[in-house]
Amino acid sequence: MEEEEPVSPTGQYLSSSVLNVTVLAVFETLMPIDDSQSTTALESIFLPINPRFSSIMVTDEHGVRKWKKVEVKLEDHLKVPVFPPGLELYDEYLQDYITKISMEPLPFSRPLWDVNVIKYPTSTAAGTLIFRLHHALGDGYSLMAALFSCLKRIDDPSLPLTFPSSKPRRGWDSFLGFAQEISYACVNTIRDFGWSLMKSSVMEDSVSAIRSGVPFVESRPINLSYFELSLDDIKTIKKKVDGTVNDVLAGMIFHGLNLYMEEVMDPCNDATKITALVLLNTRAIRTYQNMLEMRSPNSNARWGNHFAFIHIPIPKCDKKNSKVDPLEFILKVKKLIKSKKSSFGIYLSGAFLEIIRKFRGPEVASGYMLKTLTNSSLAISNMIGPMEEVEMVGHPVSGFHFMMVRAPQSLTITIVSYNGKVRLAIGAEKDFIDSPLLVSCMKKSFSELYETAASETENRVNGHEHAKQNMIASKAFHTET
Repeated sequence: MEEEEPVSPTGQYLSSSVLNVTVLAVFETLMPIDDSQSTTALESIFLPINPRFSSIMVTDEHGVRKWKKVEVKLEDHLKVPVFPPGLELYDEYLQDYITKISMEPLPFSRPLWDVNVIKYPTSTAAGTLIFRLHHALGDGYSLMAALFSCLKRIDDPSLPLTFPSSKPRRGWDSFLGFAQEISYACVNTIRDFGWSLMKSSVMEDSVSAIRSGVPFVESRPINLSYFELSLDDIKTIKKKVDGTVNDVLAGMIFHGLNLYMEEVMDPCNDATKITALVLLNTRAIRTYQNMLEMRSPNSNARWGNHFAFIHIPIPKCDKKNSKVDPLEFILKVKKLIKSKKSSFGIYLSGAFLEIIRKFRGPEVASGYMLKTLTNSSLAISNMIGPMEEVEMVGHPVSGFHFMMVRAPQSLTITIVSYNGKVRLAIGAEKDFIDSPLLVSCMKKSFSELYETAASETENRVNGHEHAKQNMIASKAFHTET
């Protein structure tokens, strides 16, 4: 008999009576979806990825929750909705369907996932596949790695997918740099851990245009929308501010939120408290590993929920300065994120949560995590995707995004890269946040950042060229005289 694996502490927090979070992964295809082979594909490709896809949660005689292997009835997990016939596009029906399934909890009587096959065209895709996966199965890194293992490169299916890599961190090259970093980290750790405790207990964000503050907001319907940006354009801004792609995206999001709040006549002021929870992968490795390596107990990228939150206060526009440089948003965010990442506060917060679980139980610890989410205004999660065009079971993929649903916030923003583009998905509380306006403000924010960066770069190039011409002219003058 196969030994039952215990449910991880974080898995218990995310599947409690107070917190029950699901992840949607939406894949858009360039051709209509043929679902005749769906059951075979799930059985031969999806189920073998990880035993948890064939397991249910059970509680043993000691009150310990474990994963128990069961026989999977695939017909219970495959959903093929039927929409009214005769329409050219089904965008509205797809949006309503996503809203519907995002509100429905996955039943714990069977493995915690399902696949929804949308065989109707929309303005952006010929077909849509929606994977609904419980967060207790794993974090975004684990779940997206699992789905990426189902993909094949279009240019050469025999080659592995490749993913963007990040440069190694700097600042530890000398003993002096090491000492400075340690000193800096100690100060930041004390400050961040104390602030995190306050944010998870008594410090609550203001009710605003992006935070309704209503009880049980996780049960309210959401609208899911997205837009795409060119990775090359992002890198133009990145080079200008000497930052990272994440710095640029965070700065754009925060600037866009300020623009949105101004549009709906709820501008930020000094009294407005708005905090973003940014999710961080705490693994020692950042790129994806294959499924066998992730299941190894000695892996640096183990399967499961290995993430932490950092609290980022959203910078506010300087209303006194009508000529504010939008790039200042990125520089402010870059400084904030750097100080948070140099802190060990997130690990102390994780240890504190584990202490709560051991002495008061997983339900109380889950309530603490719920409070952490509820007291903030939004969550932001970022993933990397394949650099090449890919297909899933013979269907070319035009794009994809993911979203955490049934989380106790009015707004969630997720980011994923794919084939030279970056897609930002926005999960917004329905009938409270104006999703089209918010997307428009985000696009405007990026345009302002890009135009400023590009124009300053062009001015610098023109200045160098002008100086070069003056130097040539000066040499010519001296030669003639």
